[in-house]
Amino acid sequence: MMTLVTGGARSGKSSFAQKRALRLSPEPVYIATAEVNDEEFSGRVKRHQLERGSEWTTFEANRNIHELPIKARVVVLDCVTLWLAKIFSCNQYQTENSLKDFAAQFNRLCKVDCTLIIVTNEIGMGVHAQTESGRKFTDLQGWANQHIAEKAVEVICMISGIPLKIKPLANETI
Repeated sequence: MMTLVTGGARSGKSSFAQKRALRLSPEPVYIATAEVNDEEFSGRVKRHQLERGSEWTTFEANRNIHELPIKARVVVLDCVTLWLAKIFSCNQYQTENSLKDFAAQFNRLCKVDCTLIIVTNEIGMGVHAQTESGRKFTDLQGWANQHIAEKAVEVICMISGIPLKIKPLANETI
């Protein structure tokens, strides 16, 4: 079972994912993909940590996530954007290589028998990136999100704290 939770910054994605995980398991897992590089971001991470209680098992990883002890667990992976940023930098900011690397890692994660709730950002819905690397990353994020959404049983888009189910579509074929 895999759910993708997407949306813009501060749309309520992480809170929604955490609440969903707690409804499914009394002891969920949280995988944080961020690398803390500055004081402001450190504050964001601490705020997220405080939102989770002692019932959570937390792992910090942005490579080989499939090797973590998550079999048969309910897992929140937060977030794809920061995971991709690490992959993008490791691949010298080459979009095609980064997408292949991400897809390979993600496909290995999909083979783990667990319930995944994956948080990602819809960065392509915001301001157009001014730099070439920013535009490349926006493309990478969009393609990665499509790859995940294709495999997900459910896709939720968060807008202003409100979850909108966009997959599966109710009684509709396209």
